[in-house]
Amino acid sequence: MAGKPLPDKLSEAPEALFEEGQEHFWKTVIDTMMDGLLVVDVEGVILSVNQAMEHITGYTREELVGQPCTILKCHTCLDSVMLGQKKECELFRRGFVRRRKCVMEKKDGTPLPVLKNAAILKDSRGKVVAGVENFTDLSEVEAKERVISHLRRELSHEPSYDPPVKSPDMMQLFITRLRQELNKEDGFHGIIGKSPVMVQLFILISSAAQSEAPVVIYGESGTGKELVAAAIHRLSPRHQGPFIKVNSAALNESLLESELFGHVKGAFTGADRTRVGRFEAAHSGDIFLDEIGDLPMPTQAKLLRVLQEKVIEKVGDHAPIPVNVRVITATNKDLHRLMALGRFREDLYYRIGVIPIHLPPLRERREDIPLLVKAFIDRARRQTRKPLSGISDEALDLLTGHDWPGNVRELINVIEYGFVLCPEGAIQPEHLPATFSPRSAPLRQERRVGRLGRAADERQRLIDAINEAGGKKSEAARLLGISRVTLWKLLKVHDIQVDKIIRS
Repeated sequence: MAGKPLPDKLSEAPEALFEEGQEHFWKTVIDTMMDGLLVVDVEGVILSVNQAMEHITGYTREELVGQPCTILKCHTCLDSVMLGQKKECELFRRGFVRRRKCVMEKKDGTPLPVLKNAAILKDSRGKVVAGVENFTDLSEVEAKERVISHLRRELSHEPSYDPPVKSPDMMQLFITRLRQELNKEDGFHGIIGKSPVMVQLFILISSAAQSEAPVVIYGESGTGKELVAAAIHRLSPRHQGPFIKVNSAALNESLLESELFGHVKGAFTGADRTRVGRFEAAHSGDIFLDEIGDLPMPTQAKLLRVLQEKVIEKVGDHAPIPVNVRVITATNKDLHRLMALGRFREDLYYRIGVIPIHLPPLRERREDIPLLVKAFIDRARRQTRKPLSGISDEALDLLTGHDWPGNVRELINVIEYGFVLCPEGAIQPEHLPATFSPRSAPLRQERRVGRLGRAADERQRLIDAINEAGGKKSEAARLLGISRVTLWKLLKVHDIQVDKIIRS
């Protein structure tokens, strides 16, 4: 018996018995599947579902069968092309869908991440009669990724408090190893800084990401507003959806409306085809509107409607198109002043500003400059393989004393300039732009000394600042208005040793 092949039970079964039981047979097979299965007709009406589909969505078979498939709010299906009043599903347009990640909505309204595969069914004459789709539940995978993401955020910076629950030894070992890996990366989702103001910013970004409310990012040019918007998207439940960016100042009014909301064929001269707008493309994700203060007043009115009613209208058409988009905006302008001038709508201001995030200029976080400089030098060295070891204390002192009107973007340009001029070794003052030339050094030094005062009590001022800062050199330098490198040199000149207790 061991070597005898197993009989083919189906082929040996009486034909009549097989025909009588085949419906039950296939139903049993389908209902034992772990993946959700859905059959729809060419109009998108649900014809059949299996037990797994009921389990992962929370709907019963009776609640789904006979309903349009849009009841599940799968974002890839909602991206259907509008042809008049008819929706042409991507499945029936292409004939298949392969390994598409998408997010559906359960009966209770919670998101359901799935991996989708689908194919069309044809009759004997080759006519398309239905579509079959199967869905692999990714909830557990997503949950594990969120745990890792949470740990990454928490461990990117040393916590200032003890965790409420002491972890077991193995968990502590895991966290230690994870922290070691995180320390190899550059900052918080590409945003570099460890100063107190930046730590608070990272906490706010993490909290804002979990909300569906609109976010407005305020900051001077070059402070990294786009990086913050991208971090919010990556940390949010919408991270699997698209992240669409629009610069409101880069386009004129007519082009901007077409860019944001799309247009229909023939809407204006040159509109030779229907175009999907940025809002429609951002469905189920986030849209980032940079330079929101430059948005024309008519476009502001249309944006207000999108925020209020969650619908858009293409240019040249009046058919409302529902969109599920979270709006993130940014500006370097004073919106209160623009409202006073009648150039920004007050109602829109309160709509976009539910969660305001203010980015500090670089001059207000000078203690981060050495960290930024190191990161930018390392990045340039990896890209060019140039044998540079870093930057000299003298050059770094010049950088930390600069006011940086162009913020981090200006610092990047300065480092790239120095990287080009420096042949090897460390970047020196002479490798910096003319703004940092030695001829202007006496003026800068006079300004710094003036901050401390030329009186004989300079030493006492240093000691008082260190004591007020609790022994933290970065904070003491900030209080004195000088760089950390300058502080270190002055402490050495006055023979002041700093621990937690000042020794002199």
